[in-house]
Amino acid sequence: MGETYLHRPVLLHECIEALAIRPDGIYLDGTLGRGGHSEEIAKRLSDKGRLLCVDRDRQALEEAGRRLAPWADRITFLHGNFADLDALMDRAGVAAADGMLFDLGVSSPQLDDPERGFSYMHDAPLDMRMDRDDALTAWTVVNQWPREELRRVLSQYGEERYAGPIAAAIDKARRKAPIETTGQLVEVIKGALPAAALREKQHPAKRSFQGIRIAVNDELASVSRMLQAAIPRLNPGGRLAVISFHSLEDRIVKSELAAAAKGCTCPPEFPVCVCGKTPQVKLVTRKPILPGEDELEENPRARSAKLRVAEKV
Repeated sequence: MGETYLHRPVLLHECIEALAIRPDGIYLDGTLGRGGHSEEIAKRLSDKGRLLCVDRDRQALEEAGRRLAPWADRITFLHGNFADLDALMDRAGVAAADGMLFDLGVSSPQLDDPERGFSYMHDAPLDMRMDRDDALTAWTVVNQWPREELRRVLSQYGEERYAGPIAAAIDKARRKAPIETTGQLVEVIKGALPAAALREKQHPAKRSFQGIRIAVNDELASVSRMLQAAIPRLNPGGRLAVISFHSLEDRIVKSELAAAAKGCTCPPEFPVCVCGKTPQVKLVTRKPILPGEDELEENPRARSAKLRVAEKV
């Protein structure tokens, strides 16, 4: 659990190989985080190459900026949500890129900083915002969203089978007094679960916290918007590499890339294509690339990672 553990970017070698980096190319890391992936991209660029580093978290941009200082001449740092890719690239004056990388995992520093309120292991204010400039916090979701909407978030985004009882318990608790901290929320969740669920290997609040975090940061809609913006902004032959960490994200990545690779959207019963849509990408990987045993030993957080790669046609 030392520093090297926290700094290790997931599927690093696989991502670099997937991007097929050209020294004078233009690349985009849409989820900068600690800067591990960006460092390896920047090292491979000449002074004619360019790298755009995007993150929602200003703290990540500052910290990674220090790490990437040796290659500052070829890097542009951009604060924003990768869902707004068009605007971000326009701001940087870049029409198209030769490769884009998106690592959809929550960065380790955010998870490990108790004050950010992502963790069910530390007591902290209910926050969970990846971008602290955003208005919506976990406190609002937990204390003000209707009980049925809470149940939907826990069930759909958290894949929590006890979403109904947990939403009911949250609703009952907040009627007495607002739920202010992650610790209070964990206790409410535990109180709503049957004994068998409390004995399970994973933390009883894990799924609920995932659901609330996804809702706060509008993560699934952001992934869909990012993919729809990214493909048109790639140069022909440009690579798109996306790492997802749970089935909901991976399903979106898989279906969006499959649709872009298929092109035609006509119903199967049509004898000929009338929509005129042609494939935008070819799939480099039919099945996702998974971490190897060595990586899993060094970094258990990589266990659920899946890398999918497509190439612009």
